[in-house]
This record gives sequence, structure tokens and C-alpha cells, in this order.
Amino acid sequence: QVQLVESGGELVQPGGSLSVSCVASGRIFSINDMGWYRQAPGKQRELVARITRGGSTNYAGSVRDRFTISRDNAKNTVYLQMNSLKPEDTAVYFCNMGVVMSPGGFLRNYWGQGTQVTVSS
Repeated sequence: QVQLVESGGELVQPGGSLSVSCVASGRIFSINDMGWYRQAPGKQRELVARITRGGSTNYAGSVRDRFTISRDNAKNTVYLQMNSLKPEDTAVYFCNMGVVMSPGGFLRNYWGQGTQVTVSS
């Protein structure tokens, strides 16, 4: 089995910065894409950013130029650096990873439990 654990969410003032991270543990052979999603109260979960194993990235339009996703393959970890935060960035942030648990194995999708980011003065 594989577990994803996010950390770093907290209360931050508008205009501030915050970094969240997510580490995967368990039976892992390789990890393909990694991503961050968020869900605000009363809204559907939405993509924030994704990164391939090779480092190619894509971002939601609302966060492009403010957020940066990165990964450390050796540590099975994905990061999200958030700058110029706005109240509308308030949400629970979830990490997502496509994990292969053994050579030739199937790709399985895993989610973390979420970390709360609140942007408010």
C-alpha cells in the first residue's frame, strides 16, 4: 500500500507566501505524474498544478505566475510554493500521485488527506 501525507498548510495573510509539501511512502517502484488539487467550501475539487517525472509542468490559469510546483524524485516528494496569496486561494489542498508499486505493475492513483490553506487578514 502507498500513503501520501501533506504538510505545511496554515493561516497566511493576503500577499503572503506559503510552501506545502507531500511525501509518499510504502511500496513504491516509481512515481509518474504528481499534482496538487484544491477544494474550497461548496466547490468542486480543481487542478492547481501538475508535474511529470521529467519535470514538465502545467498550471491552472488562476495560479500561473504565482505558484510553482516542483518534485524530488529521490524523496518521493512534491512541493507547491505559493506566492502573492489571495483570499480566493483558501481551500484544502490535496496531493495526487500516479504510483507503480513493482516493475511492470499497474499505475495506481493515490490521494493525500489534504492540508488546509487559509488566506485571510
